Amino acid sequence: SHVLLTEFTLLGLPGDPKFQQFILGFFALVYVITLLGNLLIFCLVHLDPYLHIPMYYYIRHLSLIDICYPSSTFLPLLFSFLAQRRTISLTGCAAQMYVFLVLATTECILLAVMAYDRHVAICFPLHYTMTMSNRKCVTLTSLSWASGLVLPIAHTVLTWRLPYCGPSVIDHFFCEMPAILQLACADTHLIKLVTQVGCLFTLLMPITFIVFSYMNILLAILKINSAKGREKAFSTCISHLMVVVLFYGSAIYMYMKPNSFHSPQKDKIISVLYNILTPMLNPIIYSLRNMEIKKALMRLIRKET
Repeated sequence: SHVLLTEFTLLGLPGDPKFQQFILGFFALVYVITLLGNLLIFCLVHLDPYLHIPMYYYIRHLSLIDICYPSSTFLPLLFSFLAQRRTISLTGCAAQMYVFLVLATTECILLAVMAYDRHVAICFPLHYTMTMSNRKCVTLTSLSWASGLVLPIAHTVLTWRLPYCGPSVIDHFFCEMPAILQLACADTHLIKLVTQVGCLFTLLMPITFIVFSYMNILLAILKINSAKGREKAFSTCISHLMVVVLFYGSAIYMYMKPNSFHSPQKDKIISVLYNILTPMLNPIIYSLRNMEIKKALMRLIRKET
């Protein structure tokens, strides 16, 4: 007979304690930059009436996600390292996994919505105001959050209905589903099938839509008469695509790879890409390079002084 586990131990980051301190310090720096960058964008869009348009409405929600996203995984890692306590209860692990999946799913769908917004703005500028009304913006954003809240429920319930009877060590730095399933002492085919279907709707379909939208955008850019305008728009699109491919590509690898590709050390590196690195890059790529955001920041500084 098996004794069912009531708590797990997270191995955390690889390497000896000194190397872990160095990596954790680097991640702390990245986290602070992420927090400050996204808070700045969120506050600017909220306070500046000139930014109360669809594009920045979506960016504000993306910033909110990118504040919560690494906070749900990095802060517990930091606190456990400082307290020298790496155990986590099954309930705490389930809660962390669900919150992470909610934020990740919401971001996956919101990025597709933002690509649609850019597609309409650049390819059909005369119809933009009518197509992207305030009501439609609220509806699309609400659908993103609703999907994020609902879709992970099945994964979470099925994952935590499985018995876990040892070993109790999760070779990861947070409670991520693929790492947890490695410890289940029962058949996991059903949850893996549900995961593949979920990935179809939250990863493959959005990234396909985004790539298609940006292909149309790039074709529209080629028709711009101004060489400087073409270069600026092309640079913006390429930078957007790079971050999108990094985020979706790493998530697709993590959740859709065959069991034979499972490697704890490689999985940790991939998790860092979409869990810590992408939330830092998003405000830089989508907002801080944007002239309107820079103007809004200058208006806020002048107002305060």
